[in-house]
Amino acid sequence: MNKIILIVGLFILTSVTISCDNKKLENGIPETYQITKPIVVDTTFTIDHVAEIQSVQNVEIRTKINGYIEKIHVDEGKPVKAGQLLFSINSQTLEKELLKAKALVKNAYAEAKNAELNLQNIKLLAEKNIVSKTEYEKSQAAYTAALARIDEQRANQSSAEIMLSMTKIKAPFDGIINRIPFKIGSLINEGTLLTTISNNQSVYAYFNVSEKEYLQFKEQNTVNKPAEITLLLANGKPHEYKGTIETIEGEFDQNTGNIAFRAKFPNPELLLKHGSSGKIQLTNSIKGAIIIPQKTTFEIQDKQYVYVVDKNNTVRAQNIEVKQRLQHLYVLEKGLSPTDQIIYEGIQNLKDGDKITAKVIPMKQIIATLKKG
Repeated sequence: MNKIILIVGLFILTSVTISCDNKKLENGIPETYQITKPIVVDTTFTIDHVAEIQSVQNVEIRTKINGYIEKIHVDEGKPVKAGQLLFSINSQTLEKELLKAKALVKNAYAEAKNAELNLQNIKLLAEKNIVSKTEYEKSQAAYTAALARIDEQRANQSSAEIMLSMTKIKAPFDGIINRIPFKIGSLINEGTLLTTISNNQSVYAYFNVSEKEYLQFKEQNTVNKPAEITLLLANGKPHEYKGTIETIEGEFDQNTGNIAFRAKFPNPELLLKHGSSGKIQLTNSIKGAIIIPQKTTFEIQDKQYVYVVDKNNTVRAQNIEVKQRLQHLYVLEKGLSPTDQIIYEGIQNLKDGDKITAKVIPMKQIIATLKKG
């Protein structure tokens, strides 16, 4: 009885296998699959890098003296010109100090004049031997000291003038005023941050690239031909003006393996602000790139494969290495030659050693279809 059951089971299994094979062969003819060949073209691709936007000039405006804010001459977010008055600090004490310094200068001049007249008189008396030579030398020293006091008091006056000028805080360059945290009447100390000012006529974009991308960039760009690059704004739209990469840092970050680039972008409409974000699009080119559709590949244990069809229409799996991912396409590092024929569709139904009927689809036709899709 067991033997009968086993025979019946084998018969059913054999029947299913034959049925599947018949379906696959379709009356002895292998199933038809579309095949194509890799195409060799010169191509370009872009890589996005997160960028930090900074003003070409962005400085803090701080007070150098203690006092009260007497007047604020500007408003937040408004443009200012170089030298324009921004803040006035209470200056009564410093004005008195300057008046005192000026009075001391005048007094020093008067003392010097007296010392000069005394020196002249002593000189005449010394020539007539009425006074000793020592007295003459003392008067000379007194006159020299009086002249030194003039220099000292003039220096004090200059210092008082500088201190008084610090009560008038002016814009160091053309720019936009940012937040003003303290208002009129606020008591401030030396070093207090009053506001910041940004010059946004041009902006810097800082971004990091990997060592591989850095080497690709250096191969394709020279100092005499700086690369023009695009900045994508936070809303995904490109900035109206192209930028150029101005400088590259001198070393790679040991923690990330990246190196920092700095690009500069014109910003005449002042759309970009200090501290905003965006993405830099770096364009790279590849000469003689071997390109295949992404849908021709499959993955086994983190490795990429395609099915190659030999001259006998037999299928075998071929390992490939991808150099760059494009939209719907792969640029290959190695694994295929331009003469290899690969399965385009239906790879999920195949295995090594399968026989097929090949229907050739030109790669140009495939690429055109993918672009439309």
